Amino acid sequence: MLAPIDWIIVIVFLGISLYIGLKFKNKSSGSLVDFFLAGRNLPWYIAGISMVATTFAADTPLWVAEVIKKNGISGNWLWWNMLIGGMLTTFFFAKMWRKANVLTELEFIELRYSGKAAHVFRNFKSIYLGVFFNCIIIGWVNAAMIKILMLFLNIDYQTAFIIIAFLLVLVAIYSSLSGLLGVAITDAVQFILAMSGCIILAIIMLNSEQIGGVDGLKEKLPAWRFDFFPTLGGNNTSDVGTFGLTIGAFFSFVAVQWWASWYPGNEPGGGGYISQRMMSAKDEKNAVLATLFFQIAHYALRPWPWIIVGLCALVVYPELTQANAGEGFVMAMRDFMPTGLRGLIFTAFLGAYMSTISTQLNWGASYLTNDLYKRQLEKKNQEINQLKMVKAGRIFTVIIMLIALVITTFIETIDGAARFLIASSAGLGAVLILRWYWSRINVWSEISATLAPILGYTIARFLIAPLFERTCNAGNPFIDNEGILLFTTFFTTIIWITITIFTPPEKEETLKKFYTQVEPQGAWNSIREKLGLPKLKSQIPELLICWISAISLTYSILFFIGKLIFKDYNEAIINLIIALISVFVLRYFMLRSKIF
Repeated sequence: MLAPIDWIIVIVFLGISLYIGLKFKNKSSGSLVDFFLAGRNLPWYIAGISMVATTFAADTPLWVAEVIKKNGISGNWLWWNMLIGGMLTTFFFAKMWRKANVLTELEFIELRYSGKAAHVFRNFKSIYLGVFFNCIIIGWVNAAMIKILMLFLNIDYQTAFIIIAFLLVLVAIYSSLSGLLGVAITDAVQFILAMSGCIILAIIMLNSEQIGGVDGLKEKLPAWRFDFFPTLGGNNTSDVGTFGLTIGAFFSFVAVQWWASWYPGNEPGGGGYISQRMMSAKDEKNAVLATLFFQIAHYALRPWPWIIVGLCALVVYPELTQANAGEGFVMAMRDFMPTGLRGLIFTAFLGAYMSTISTQLNWGASYLTNDLYKRQLEKKNQEINQLKMVKAGRIFTVIIMLIALVITTFIETIDGAARFLIASSAGLGAVLILRWYWSRINVWSEISATLAPILGYTIARFLIAPLFERTCNAGNPFIDNEGILLFTTFFTTIIWITITIFTPPEKEETLKKFYTQVEPQGAWNSIREKLGLPKLKSQIPELLICWISAISLTYSILFFIGKLIFKDYNEAIINLIIALISVFVLRYFMLRSKIF
């Protein structure tokens, strides 16, 4: 239980969050750009930290603990592989998102496409993403935080739900008052608290009598727990031990998954709250730097405190099963942090929770305000009053909060359907990437790429996979998830390419306007010629080298820190050298590509 000093720390933190909302109220009230994009004036470090804080949900360290219980450190490749797509966004899309000068990623639809179909598609996505999907994500986060509260504070579900309702109202108040500016500033404070708390917990736990430092930890756990890389050629990934990848799974990780699949916070080509932060940056340079910082901090700097606690929990709580391994992280918070610091770690998790919720509320409200309500007024040629639009944004923030609170009570019922929708997105990413680089992509390309994966996944999962199970030996690659992913991606690609060929291109006026605004690279020569512009030297080769060197930099930093922690000094030095070389190459080609 928390002592009085711990509760004082919690109350002070909540008061600071509310104070920030009140402090930045006036700066967010002038227009929708002020409210949803912080006046397009965020420096790269605030925008970047805000991205990192938002992806640090309260249940993320618990999920890492579950991964470590099953596959040790190597199991983190389930999410470490996503760096490939993240860095693609940094160098190929961050600059263009800022240059597009749109308020939301859905406004981009009618910048890039034209006609009634684009308008209807934008309306549909504003409701689907802004309300339905957004509220489910908030419900997931709420449900995870409820479990944490029940275990950490030793309370029942009803009491934990009341606390969540109070926190949700508080977050809705400060995020509706201060808009994205207040959300981003609060994110920075909350992230510092969250990371500080996790680092302190990792140090205390690692040096406890039960563990005995790094050497003691390595003595008490089998060597495979400390493997950094998966094994290739295994039959499946379900066994306890070093993370095993079939050849098909390895191929899907390296060649397909990072670009083909859509996932909240890791959208191919940028999107969601990531694109919102890029669009809110001061300029193109700050947009690129913010996204680069996010990728490095997210993948290389943040994981190790979680990993250390997860490994220590295996020693201290051997009774935990795979099903409840995540509880070991919460139990460590409760059992190892002394009075005062226990309040700090609890506040850290409150901060992680609140930063995610505030972003989801602001992001969802931006869709309903700008892409649904405001767009309907424009269609009717009604005057747009910016002050009234900001008021509408605040109202939508509260509405989303209320819907999310209701959905939280049904989250187990709708969880399967939501996971199905995420899983059935393979193939969509190709269009989200190519719409920037190929003028022939039209609105029907994106609509078909959005819908086709649902059909493709259904066929693969419920028709083809059972057939393989009946006719082939267990462990056939298609039965595994990578087989379903590859089939769905192939199916979707065939559908959207066919639709693109047999539907007309976008109107020339729309494409000219888009090119003039964004100045994209790639297959835009015909539009450039019609605008009377000279042919430009492609920067894509330099950007590719930036992308590869940044991936090398991030992974080498990740491994350098890990090897240093576990006293593998020779490998740590090797990774440090690779990181330094990568920095040099990255800097050289960033300057050469004129990415800024």
